[in-house]
Amino acid sequence: MTDTSKKEQLYELIRANPFIAQQDIAAELNLSRSAVAGYIASLVRERRLLGRAYVLAGERPIVCVGAANLDRKLRASGPLMMGTSNPASAVESFGGVARNIAENLARMGAAVSLVTAVGNDSSGRALLDHAAGAGIDTRGALKLDDAGSGTYTAVLDADGQMAVALADMALYDRITPAFLDLRRQQRASASLIVADLNLPQDAIATLRRDAAADGVMLVIVAVSEPKMGRLPPSLQGLRLLILNAGELAARVGRALTSDADLAAACAELQAQGAQDVVVTLGARGVLFTTADGVAHLDAPPAEVVDVTGAGDAFAAAVCLSLQDAGADLALACRRGLQLASLTIGCRETVCPQLTPETFGALLHD
Repeated sequence: MTDTSKKEQLYELIRANPFIAQQDIAAELNLSRSAVAGYIASLVRERRLLGRAYVLAGERPIVCVGAANLDRKLRASGPLMMGTSNPASAVESFGGVARNIAENLARMGAAVSLVTAVGNDSSGRALLDHAAGAGIDTRGALKLDDAGSGTYTAVLDADGQMAVALADMALYDRITPAFLDLRRQQRASASLIVADLNLPQDAIATLRRDAAADGVMLVIVAVSEPKMGRLPPSLQGLRLLILNAGELAARVGRALTSDADLAAACAELQAQGAQDVVVTLGARGVLFTTADGVAHLDAPPAEVVDVTGAGDAFAAAVCLSLQDAGADLALACRRGLQLASLTIGCRETVCPQLTPETFGALLHD
């Protein structure tokens, strides 16, 4: 067999599994380790590999780190009454902030991988199978034999607005700095990393430190006011923080009653190291930082069917825009608002009508 055919076989092994060890390649192709290293060096010189984690040229993914859980949504048939039984309809789907962002990205045609934790149970297997079917690389997931997969249960009023939600997500505390170190190559080869605050604080700090060292953009998405304590004191190296007004107030430790208050709080986060901040305001749109302070964008009109997942859709469109070096934050936010509007009009957490074709014109202006 010629050297050329061996090199092509090696390339195909790497295409099938970008994280394959050199020793495994050597055993598969009956080559020495030094021969494998030589072929890889040749592929790097040819720019067919980028040299870190065997990244295929032109295929650096967005890496999503955080929650992937089973979502249960119960929508009241009439006005909600506390302390008694309410007639409702139930929908079960796959959710989790990082997973939702990953699915939105995959549906928009992006290369995307998901680093999460699931139980070694039927829910965990279903979560990973569904993600893989959507085009998400899940090989970086942590599978736990001694924990159940995460769950999120939302109670919606008759208009589709969330009244209360209950989250069982303790297993994400197992995404530790030690575990993230095992995925360092995968993260270093990303075009952008987006993480949610279901992760413990030391994991977020590790992602921030490593992204700065590796020259990879990092976006952090808040998930709730109680979990704002997981955001490290230093935000140095953070490209963008996406959060709502309540979460921003929790971070700065004071009430924010006006847009001027929000702007001052955003400046405070920038002083802590964040390059930019986006504050989502629900039906009022978003506030985002600019070179001159902050700017506001109105939300487009939307028929509300279910608000669940709208914020994750917004974050996905923003991240995909930031991956494009030519996209500024204002354009990214406009795209995010459009995708959020589309998602609000769907009963599903991730709008099934989303495709590269249907949203392509907006994403590639």
